[in-house]
Amino acid sequence: MRKPSILVLYTGGTIGMMKDPKTGSLVPFDFGNIYEHMPVLRNLDYVIDFYSFENLIDSSNMTPEFWIELAEKIEENYEKYDGFVVLHGSDTMAYSASALSFMLENLAKPVVFTGSQLPMGMVRSDGRENFVTSIEIAASKINGMPCAPEVCIFFENQLLRGNRATKFNAENFNAFSSGNYPTLADVGIKIKYNREFIAKPNEGKLIVHKKFDRNVGILKLFPGITHDFVKHALGTPGLKGIIMETFGSGNAPTSEWFLDELADAIRKGLIIYNVTQCKSGSVEMGRYETSLNLDKIGVISGYDITTESALAKMMYLLGEGFSRSDIKKYLQTSLRGEMTV
Repeated sequence: MRKPSILVLYTGGTIGMMKDPKTGSLVPFDFGNIYEHMPVLRNLDYVIDFYSFENLIDSSNMTPEFWIELAEKIEENYEKYDGFVVLHGSDTMAYSASALSFMLENLAKPVVFTGSQLPMGMVRSDGRENFVTSIEIAASKINGMPCAPEVCIFFENQLLRGNRATKFNAENFNAFSSGNYPTLADVGIKIKYNREFIAKPNEGKLIVHKKFDRNVGILKLFPGITHDFVKHALGTPGLKGIIMETFGSGNAPTSEWFLDELADAIRKGLIIYNVTQCKSGSVEMGRYETSLNLDKIGVISGYDITTESALAKMMYLLGEGFSRSDIKKYLQTSLRGEMTV
């Protein structure tokens, strides 16, 4: 019987660091000697290969160009492996997982993002458990079918849909939450897969989308926001789309100047996507008077999508060159399970 095969892709970040015994400083982990550092991996009896990107980066420096490199490496090796584990810094992991979910159309194998709050070489590191369990999840099958054939994030005993996750804690090992979608799996003594919430494997050929349009922005509303600030944000040269983080269920100021600025920007072709600032809950435009006017002037509802996923989705749709009407339609459609409509 053929052993499960997993490709581990190291992009950079805390999980792949360890202390240099000579200097005491953090240096990249040598995955060539992984079995010496983590002999427990031999117990899995998998074929585990490793690829480190030439230019390792802190996830704070993540870019769409790097997303394309990552997707191309998965595309290049897609037929050779049963699953993929992406070692990634936690700060922008939800953005990257969201982006990959849109890029990898017809995905039928697990792509598991993981990382850690402490470097793998430290005594109390959460990285070793996250790493080993992610490999096990990426390799797991039932009746010959992968248990989690989608882009996901594993962190501290929870497997989350990648485009539904957000980082909510900078210190605890339990760093990610998925406020609007259940966990895909809960990990204790056993891995309990919540199959009713996991995407079914796609039967079509993998299609990798490699175009992103960076001309998007995020406008977070706050009490006291000024006319000049909004005007300049919406008038950013070259801007094509903006994620507007609103209050509660999609509410915003009813000031005449505010609505006039939004309406003028929309008339000029700007796409405005309404996403709630809350970590859980959904935009319901028209539920209150404070969101009714947004609907009337053409602001698009993001329902329960996360900001990270909304940004990646808009970059992807604009990059693909869809018409404005199609982009509006797709922004309100669940393409990869990223929203509940």
